[in-house]
Amino acid sequence: MTRSTPDHPAASDANRRTIEGYEACARDYAAAVAPTPSGVGEAALRRLAGELPRGARALEIGSGPGWDADFLEALGVGVDRTDVTSAFRAFQAERGRVVASLDVVEDALPGPYDAVVALCVLQHVERERFDEVLRKIAGALHPRGLFLASMREGEGDGWDHGESGDYRLVLWQADALHARLAAAGFAVEWEARHRHGDERWLYLIARRA
Repeated sequence: MTRSTPDHPAASDANRRTIEGYEACARDYAAAVAPTPSGVGEAALRRLAGELPRGARALEIGSGPGWDADFLEALGVGVDRTDVTSAFRAFQAERGRVVASLDVVEDALPGPYDAVVALCVLQHVERERFDEVLRKIAGALHPRGLFLASMREGEGDGWDHGESGDYRLVLWQADALHARLAAAGFAVEWEARHRHGDERWLYLIARRA
């Protein structure tokens, strides 16, 4: 359940608490998520791969168990996997994958890349840090590079209190998200929606202008 908390921690503390939550549940998360993307997620990954040139390379932020990266690589896209959560990095290492440590909020991003992928990640970024993160993503792209993201759609800031820990949730309305992307130098070229229970998700592909 998500609830607003007026006395929530500072952004750095919120980020830390979210990371700790994922450290505790990484293997359960990997087991719960299908290893082959489907539905809107599959469509988004296929569209991204189809728009990229041969030999393209993508930076994945929040690789998690690595299923999306596996899928992109099968479509011919090279992927540099990153995750701030050590438990996810360990899980992928056991599968023979190399995953770098990267915190999209606090760290500089490498690049430039043909694409940046951030699926089910940016809803954890505090609202006051969101523009900064989008600018960093734009800076990690080649001119005309592509950005694939999925975000929880809605209003308000709150916490998702799970059995393994707390997860910061910052919800965005589509119009406000489009405005933030435009301010960071992106033009949205494709979007689709997906409903999971009472959650509404917005998937989009934006191009660095």
